[in-house]
Amino acid sequence: MNYIIGIGIALVIIVWVVIIYNSLVQLLNQVENAWAQIDVQLKRRYDLIPNLLETVKTYMKYESEIFEKITMLRANAMNASSVQEKGNCEGLLTGALGQFKVAVENYPDLKANANFLALQEELASTENKIAFSRQNYNDQVLFYNNKIKMVPSNIIAGMFSFKVKEFFQIDASERMAPKI
Repeated sequence: MNYIIGIGIALVIIVWVVIIYNSLVQLLNQVENAWAQIDVQLKRRYDLIPNLLETVKTYMKYESEIFEKITMLRANAMNASSVQEKGNCEGLLTGALGQFKVAVENYPDLKANANFLALQEELASTENKIAFSRQNYNDQVLFYNNKIKMVPSNIIAGMFSFKVKEFFQIDASERMAPKI
């Protein structure tokens, strides 16, 4: 009889471990999927930037400093490897794009150009998608991190080496809107 009770308790513990482990794997996969969605939107942004810059270059003859800065920051962001590094690079790139938008204000003919308007709308749409993807990623990281830190799932997370994930953040200095 004690043997059957022992087997029953062992089965309950095994089922409990499996359920918690599977929920941790599911949350980890959601975090990775959310990061992939950010990556998709950032790739779209990186592809749009050269097209936008080329369209604008014909109008803006003496603003090459802005073009060079955006090109450099785009390359840095594309090559960033960690979430923190990507966040820092993206913050800098967002600031440079803000400066670019301010510079564009000095060219009324450009603002009426159909190609420029279409590219600007695409970039604005992409920026919104990036913001949504960042929020979704951070939400998924929050759920995952909570799960691996809270009892009783923290026991299973520790046994199977689940690690805390970084939030996607930008530097505090990059949170300021560019001055117009």
